[in-house]
This record gives sequence, structure tokens and C-alpha cells, in this order.
Amino acid sequence: MAKDRLIIFDTTLRDGEQSPGASMTRDEKVRIAKMLEKMGVDVIEAGFAIASIGDFESVRAVAETVQNSIVCSLARTGAEDIDRAAEALKPAAAGRIHTFIATSPIHMEYKLRMAPDNVLERAVAAVKHARNLIGDVEFSCEDASRSEYDFMCRIIEQVINAGARTINLPDTVGYGEPGEYGAMVARIMNGVPNADKAIFSVHCHNDLGLAVANSLSAVMHGARQVECTINGLGERAGNASLEELVMAIRTRSDIFPVEVSVDATQIVPTSRLVSSITGFPVQPNKAIVGANAFAHESGIHQDGVLKYRETYEIMRAEDVGWNANKLVLGKHSGRAAFKARLADLGITLDNQAALNLAFTRFKELADKKHEIFDEDLQALMNDVQPDDLELRYSYVALEAVSRSGFKPRADIQLLIDGQAQQAAAEGDGPVDAAFKAVELLVNSGANLLLYSVNAITEGTDSQGEVQVRLEKNGSIVNGNGADTDIIVASVKAYLDALNLLDAGVLKAHPQHEGV
Repeated sequence: MAKDRLIIFDTTLRDGEQSPGASMTRDEKVRIAKMLEKMGVDVIEAGFAIASIGDFESVRAVAETVQNSIVCSLARTGAEDIDRAAEALKPAAAGRIHTFIATSPIHMEYKLRMAPDNVLERAVAAVKHARNLIGDVEFSCEDASRSEYDFMCRIIEQVINAGARTINLPDTVGYGEPGEYGAMVARIMNGVPNADKAIFSVHCHNDLGLAVANSLSAVMHGARQVECTINGLGERAGNASLEELVMAIRTRSDIFPVEVSVDATQIVPTSRLVSSITGFPVQPNKAIVGANAFAHESGIHQDGVLKYRETYEIMRAEDVGWNANKLVLGKHSGRAAFKARLADLGITLDNQAALNLAFTRFKELADKKHEIFDEDLQALMNDVQPDDLELRYSYVALEAVSRSGFKPRADIQLLIDGQAQQAAAEGDGPVDAAFKAVELLVNSGANLLLYSVNAITEGTDSQGEVQVRLEKNGSIVNGNGADTDIIVASVKAYLDALNLLDAGVLKAHPQHEGV
């Protein structure tokens, strides 16, 4: 018996980006979108077009680039939102407008301050307006897991009549429980007279750690689209994890009545790209993509795996891409090989100047680090990939001294607005001293919220990838830097965050009615 196809709707670029500090530039979004397309994701939600000029341009850039996946933009139910989404999606080979409004009593009363009948009227008008602009419209009942059954049936029936062909039932606050949530999906699909004219979708948050379980329960009860993110990225506790959903369905094909068209060998490379760009490291014990996901420490486990893999492994590491990231380049590699490997990673540099800069950085890294891996190239390209952000602060040189019995000291040279400047400072450690030296020059007034270090690959010559989270006047940004010298990587990350703050990289929250 043929299985139904489950649509994978990835919202890493929209809902995933709502994680505090996870803002991505337009070109970073395009890089991730290319990898999602290569993976075979069915729908890519590229952003919330009306939130800002930057979001609009990002959605348009993804729409111009992606050819084999549907490109989607979120929109509230106002005509201005929908028009903006449609305009951003014009270049798309296949586009979708995803419009939503809250349907739970608590949201309608306290957030929208609207009566249920007014909410229904607005939802229907929004879907009709969107269908006049684009053929593919999705409608979401925000906070569906806390909404009243009869009202949801009414609004869903009418928006389907208005032209919505995908109906999303989000567990917006992660309140659902798998049995209850799956039963809710089935009950609604059975209770809406025209339910057969739409695909039912779910979008689950992980506040109680149940996002994947709730999504899979919904699939068992009839949902045929799941909305998810790479690495489970998202605001608060995150979203349902794409890699966990896909591999659960693949591994337990004996149970799930659906199949997915995702190329699972692209999961690990895409996970690492998203982690590198957002600065959100993947925890070692994260399912599927964590560094320990296929590691066996116990002697009993090791013995079993050596004798017969299936004793302790239910998946093959190579099936999700773990063996795809071996040594690829060295200091003697040429420009053509370098460019070809970037293309394999979904990175295309059409600008010759950018390619020259990238190759120069690669050669510099190869002089420091004998073995260069794909992860190194991804980190390197985060510094090189061109975008519209003008860099006010640039790293030039650093001398840091730390020895027992003496106060650590850092002497730093920067370019600020194109002018060379230098400062020195002492601190509790070399990183603290370096940051204080930077602040002597820039006097940013920003607060350091997070400092995180992660080794990109194995070995003592590995590049260190540093994430710095800064806050200023309510704006939170993440800066990323990588180098074989961890102090240099730290300064690069700090300057990256300062440049983002200086450029005013602000992200509106799409689920607030007053953006």
C-alpha cells in the first residue's frame, strides 16, 4: 500500500531566527536556503516580509534563488502585510503566503481585543485577498492547542471556502500533550465538512520538550505537513527539530503511514551551517546531529556494535551525513579545487573579488592548520561572504600576554571608520583584557550577555568558534568569530556584534500584532 507524502515545511529562516540573537543577514539566509533546497525540503519559510526592509529583501533574495522548493512569507491578516508578502515573493518559481490570526480565547480577549466573529471575518478577508495575489495560501489558527473546538471548526471551514489550501494548527506556546494534541487534529479534520480540500499542518514549540512528539502524534492522526527547524532552533525552547522528525519517520517506517522526500545525507552539513551562522552550538548529546549521537563509550556497547551494528545503532551515521565532512583541502590545494568545494557546500561566489579574498583567507588558515575540513570552510565563509552590512569596526592585530603572577594584558589594533587606532588594557584574563581594550576605542555602552567557545573540529590546532551576545537599548545581537587563536576569535566575534548593533540589525516579532 502506497504511503502518503509528508510535506516538510522548514521555518529556520523565520521562526528559527526569532531566537534572541539569531539574526541572519540576507546572504546568510540565501546560503541556508540553498542547503535546504539541496536537502529537498518542500517549503522554505524565508521570513516575515513586512517586519523590516531587511526581512523583505531576504524573502525576495531567497525567492530569486530557490527553484525546487516553495518559498513562503509569513503575513498577519492585514491587507498591507499580505501585499508586502506577495511583492517579496514575485520572483519565486513557486510561492506561498502564510497568514495567521490568534483563535484562542485568551489571545482574542487580551492580545487582539477582538470578538470571535470579528476574528473570523478578518481571517476570511485575509485569505480571499491573498488568493487574489497568489495561488498557494496557508492559514494558521495561532494558539490552536488552547482554542475552542467549535470556533476552530467554523473558522477553518470558512477559510477553506475562501481559498486556503493548507490549514495549520500551531501549538504556539508548547502547551500540547501528544495524545491530546493528535486527537485534536483528528477531531478537527473529522468535524470540518470541507477538510478534504486542504492539507492539515502542525507547528509545535518545545516549551515542555514535546514538540517532536506532538508533531509525530499529529501525523499519526492525519496531519500531512509538519513545520520545523534545523537543530530545533527557535524562540524560547525552540521548535520541532527537522532532523528528529525526518529520521523518526525514516527509522520507524513500520509505524508511520507517511514518507518524506528529504535527502537525509544533507542533514549534518546543514545543521553545522546553521549552527555556524547563528552562533548557536549544537549540544553534544543532541539527537541525530550532536557530536555524541553515534558515539559509544561503554565497553559493552562498543563490543556489541563491533560484532553487529544493529545491537546499539538504529541508524547509520553516514545516512545523515556524518561521513561527508572528511578532510577535503590542504595548503597545496588550488583555486579551482577550493571553488569547487565551496560549490559542494552550497556556497557560490560570483564576485571575483570575494573569491580572491576567500582564497587568501583559506591559504592563511592552511598555513596555521594542516588539515582543513568542511566545517573550517563554513566558518571561514562567515567572515568572507559579501552582504549589505558596512563594517565600521575591523580587526587588524592583537598582542595578548598572560602569565602567572602578572595581570593579563592585551594590546589591540583596529580599523574604525577606516582609521587605524590602537589601545591596551588589563583584565581578569586575556579575553577580558582584549574586550576592555576594544571598549576603550569604541565605548559602545553594550552589555555582554553571553560568551561561548566551541571547537569547530578535533585536535589542538582546531579553529575556535566564539559567540558573543551583546545587548544595547533592548536590541540583542550575536557576533561570531573563528580563528586558530581563541583570543583573536573572541575579538572578531565581539567586533561582529558591535557592527550588527551599529548597523541597527533589529528583528520584529512576527506574532505581535503591532510590529
